[in-house]
Amino acid sequence: MNTELLDARVRAALEALDVEYEVMACDPDLADTAAFVEAYGVPLDRSANTILVASKGAEPIHVACVLLATTSLDVNNVVRREMGVRKASFAAADPVRALTGMEIGGVTPFGLPPDMPVLVDARVLDRPWIVLGGGNRSSKLRLPPDALQALPAVRVVDGLAIDRS
Repeated sequence: MNTELLDARVRAALEALDVEYEVMACDPDLADTAAFVEAYGVPLDRSANTILVASKGAEPIHVACVLLATTSLDVNNVVRREMGVRKASFAAADPVRALTGMEIGGVTPFGLPPDMPVLVDARVLDRPWIVLGGGNRSSKLRLPPDALQALPAVRVVDGLAIDRS
């Protein structure tokens, strides 16, 4: 296993949670979902994205959302309600980097700040395995989706994401 490809925080989080995982090397130029699934032959419905959402306002709050690549976040309804805020939107790259130490295309729920809530679309758990970001653009994690439930701040939400049409 190429654990040296993982960010130290991500590796430590996975080890502390004692979850099964496999590290996949990834060309950083192919880390974005569409390019990754095409280049590495991972089915789109097994690829999961971790997306940060921020509330609007002077002191934004953030949540990490995990969803299948075949779906889109329902930010304006379900995510906003789960956050308990009036308005929310996708977090920009600079705040994502500042909050997580991770680049978009490599964000993973493992190794996030401990107080950051992690919302998981229920459909993610229906898969036998998923591939997530590895904390950087040069690695991915292949793991059973129930590993996400080992995260202390996780909530599984029905309808967090909607099918892409």
